Amino acid sequence: MAHRLDDLRDAARLAFWLDDPRAPAPAPPLVGSTTADLAVVGGGFTGLWTALLAKERGPNRDVVLLDADRCGWAATGRNGGFCSASLTHGRSNGESRFPSEIARLEELGRENLDEIEATVTRLQIDCAFERTGDIVMATEPYQVAELRQLAESENRGADDVEFLERDAVRAEVASPSYLAGLWDRSSVALLNPARLAWGLRRACLDAGVRIFEHSPVDALADSGRVTLRTPHGQVVADRVALATNAYPSPVHRLRRYIVPVYDYVLMTEPLTPAQLNDIGWRNRQGLGGAGNLFLYYRLSEDNRILFGGYDAIYHYGNGLRPSLEDRPQTFARLLELFDTTFPQLDSVAFTHAWAGAIDTCTRFCVFFDRSSSGRVVSAAGFTGLGVGASRFAAQVLGDLASGADTERTRLSFVRKKPLPFPPEPFRYAGIQATRRSLATADQREGRRNLWLRTLDRVGLGFDS
Repeated sequence: MAHRLDDLRDAARLAFWLDDPRAPAPAPPLVGSTTADLAVVGGGFTGLWTALLAKERGPNRDVVLLDADRCGWAATGRNGGFCSASLTHGRSNGESRFPSEIARLEELGRENLDEIEATVTRLQIDCAFERTGDIVMATEPYQVAELRQLAESENRGADDVEFLERDAVRAEVASPSYLAGLWDRSSVALLNPARLAWGLRRACLDAGVRIFEHSPVDALADSGRVTLRTPHGQVVADRVALATNAYPSPVHRLRRYIVPVYDYVLMTEPLTPAQLNDIGWRNRQGLGGAGNLFLYYRLSEDNRILFGGYDAIYHYGNGLRPSLEDRPQTFARLLELFDTTFPQLDSVAFTHAWAGAIDTCTRFCVFFDRSSSGRVVSAAGFTGLGVGASRFAAQVLGDLASGADTERTRLSFVRKKPLPFPPEPFRYAGIQATRRSLATADQREGRRNLWLRTLDRVGLGFDS
């Protein structure tokens, strides 16, 4: 392992997707005062989709988008590029929380993924979009039976979901750790997330959205119209959509619903043809583990392996600072797991190692809020599956901001909020107890201890 850590020492501590000379030049910051029909705070996927869809709904609307840094710089540009149809962080999580709506939520999620693909084609966004599906891998014997049951419950009648026995799954991707797999052929696409964000940014500008970068919102005030103050200016808007992800919301009461959790990722150099032949992976599916502490990994457009997940680190007091992005013990763990998964790639080098904060909430999927008599609307809490769900969230924000009564706004999924997190130090203690218990469950054939069973009973359980 020592020589592998030496290799990683030279890896750039920057998201591979953002380390791209094609990144657009920054927009100027907001200076002075301006007005808008709609002001969007946050230039990640949710904010960009919200601004773009608002202009498509009403081309004459004056829309302003503010970002604290540059569009796509945070979770949007640092994720693995898995664009899932699920709006609820997996069917089982959604079914446990919205049993009467899950069938329709699944339909809406698949429609949403189709619409993302259509938009990428229509706007000619070069983001390496591939509708590959994904395989959940069983690496422990007890997970094999679980995946077999899931295959029976989730198959949508057109060979969408296929259970793969050991030999079949290893024929797809050659790893000695795989015991079985569940291949969902249609519900996941892979893409380059930074280039999708930059493409949406360009589309916003082409549609007439005014974008101001390096313009963090310092304060929000409501006096009939909403005022957003930045270091050098302000926007006075009829409506405001907040898409701040893991970062503190300008609506202070919403901060108790969100915690930032750091996710860590490695990226290899491009594989040689011989290395690719050694592992197969000809169908280029996204891959993930079946355990509570799970890995996710995929091939990039130029045949690098992105390998991330497993550890999800919360820092006391909702810690968010650049120094937390370099965590050698987590990178070492990912290297160890990579070598276990692909021992035939023990000579491959890693060019990038990075981290980013995920916004999570106690229901593990996006929730919504209206405040200031409906003049301010918010979406947050995606828990790592925001690449796809962000577009649906933007549609909801548009409905809520306009006061429209739609199928979306009538969903319990939209109307209900998750339970808030407790204050510190109970927040930190509870999150750490949950992480330890999930790790223990993985070691005990999935058996959940008293702590996890209690969380299940009060609606806080998580098994993905």
